[in-house]
Amino acid sequence: MINTIRAEVITIGDEILFGQITDTNTQWISTELTNIGIRTVRKSSVGDQADAILQILQEAHQRADVIIITGGLGPTKDDITKKVLCTYFGVELVRNETALALVTSFFEKRGREMTDLNRGQADLPANALYMQNDWGTAPGMWFEHRLADDNGADKPGRVYVSLPGVPFEMKNLMTHRILPKLRDTFQMPVIKHKMIRTVGIGESFLAERIEAWEDALPSHIKLAYLPHFGQVRLRLTATGTDDALLERQLAEQVEKVMPLIEKNVFGFDDDELETVIGRLLTDKNSGRSGGEPLTLGIAESCTGGYVSAQITKVPGSSAYFQGSIVSYSNDVKINQLGVSPETLAQHGAVSEETIRQMAEGVRHALKTNIGIATSGIAGPDGGTPNKPVGTVWIACATNKRTVTRLLKLGQYRDQNIQLTTTYVLNMLREEILNG
Repeated sequence: MINTIRAEVITIGDEILFGQITDTNTQWISTELTNIGIRTVRKSSVGDQADAILQILQEAHQRADVIIITGGLGPTKDDITKKVLCTYFGVELVRNETALALVTSFFEKRGREMTDLNRGQADLPANALYMQNDWGTAPGMWFEHRLADDNGADKPGRVYVSLPGVPFEMKNLMTHRILPKLRDTFQMPVIKHKMIRTVGIGESFLAERIEAWEDALPSHIKLAYLPHFGQVRLRLTATGTDDALLERQLAEQVEKVMPLIEKNVFGFDDDELETVIGRLLTDKNSGRSGGEPLTLGIAESCTGGYVSAQITKVPGSSAYFQGSIVSYSNDVKINQLGVSPETLAQHGAVSEETIRQMAEGVRHALKTNIGIATSGIAGPDGGTPNKPVGTVWIACATNKRTVTRLLKLGQYRDQNIQLTTTYVLNMLREEILNG
């Protein structure tokens, strides 16, 4: 029987609830816990109120084996995590000499005066195991609530971990202190994920296409659908005790489903469209005998440079990306891309005729093999009865042909920009593959 170890991650701080900072800690912690076989079952955020923290700790005790807390460990009065933990465990604060020596050294090395508040960083709940913070003064703390098994022997019960909220301090403590100790404390299952990245097919259509395959999955392999701006990630999660066996089983399931969705699959795991495009261009260029290497130029109107930003996120993109022209105005379309004034007058900036000339024009202007282009009405204003907000044209031009596509998107500007970027990058990927 697989022994499931459950975790709850709690973030403490009014600034999180007020939206003044973005909580990145819980995502990172959950990923690292999954990697060692611990399943996160709940994430909670609570403000700097003692009663609220006590309540969430009591609730977490009922549903998790590992409770990880971040935040509220600073030297000021609004940092109350240690005091609340004392109340929760029924203990007093006790000065930890090892912690005091490290805090003192921290200030001495920086030539700074240490106050009583700083010395208070070394005061820990009496039942806490001190976990040294190499990159700051806020301590890490480990608490255990032990249980007895059927034979009366001691066994792990609940483990509570309190960590600083500063991300780089928290990550260092988790990596070098907490994760190794969790491995030693619990007998954990193996949890393996495999992500299949799809594009150009809606979640419901995808689910219908793979329904029979999904229904036939073994009970220890679960499927989740994760849609995001024109893409759907299929996440397979396998749980067991044998890492290599789970890896093989996941590979077998991918092999079974691929014939059903291969046209829409652009990558796996951490692949992004722009990284896949980068690999395709790099591979084609390295394998070409003679001729010019494949290069890319981009003409953007409604996306305002967002497509180019995605392409240049990829290290080494300078090998194939020549540049872009953000042709927001008609004058730039005419003077920089060579779009005909007559075309604009007759068909408008958001039209198949214009987008074709934009893609071909950027190819010639930047002397590239491939040109892609976007032009549309991103919103929230600017729509007409014939061309409402969300009307977008995209194109990809090569030395063989120019392909165009009309998109009919929604009312939200940011969403329209991101969806347009996804679709034009996928059009580029397909044209590179069609070569």
